[in-house]
Amino acid sequence: MKITESVTRYDDFKYVLQDVGSLYLGAGFSYEELLSEERVPFKLKAILSRYVLKEAAPETTLESQFYYLEEGTFLYEVFSQLKIQVKVQEQVIKKRPHRFLGKEASGGKSADQYAYQERVYSLKELAGINLARKKACGMLVREIVVSKLGMMTFSL
Repeated sequence: MKITESVTRYDDFKYVLQDVGSLYLGAGFSYEELLSEERVPFKLKAILSRYVLKEAAPETTLESQFYYLEEGTFLYEVFSQLKIQVKVQEQVIKKRPHRFLGKEASGGKSADQYAYQERVYSLKELAGINLARKKACGMLVREIVVSKLGMMTFSL
């Protein structure tokens, strides 16, 4: 979190990490921020500026782009060529053991608690989930995983 001139900016989900086979992008980035980030590889910047920004606004965040992505669109085809996977958090019901229920068990209240579970979806799986189901399970897009092999084989 950075505080400058009474403006608070949260950078919790704005990161770029790499390993041998993948590039990990925090879903808080907008496309224009990705283009100005020095740790993003040049080839990915070229793909974004040449193909993605023709269909999406520069201020669109990765989180909203992939949350609302539909199968069969031009951007879906571009992202599938990059072999992208998406890490999300989903809300699940977590039941507590009966020995920890205490007074709730006698009062008839539900002992269910909600917790977020992390899951990695392929692009096809994520685009196949309808918007109502995404909202119902409280899905949050957290990270975009770009295959370096997919990026390498992408021809400009």
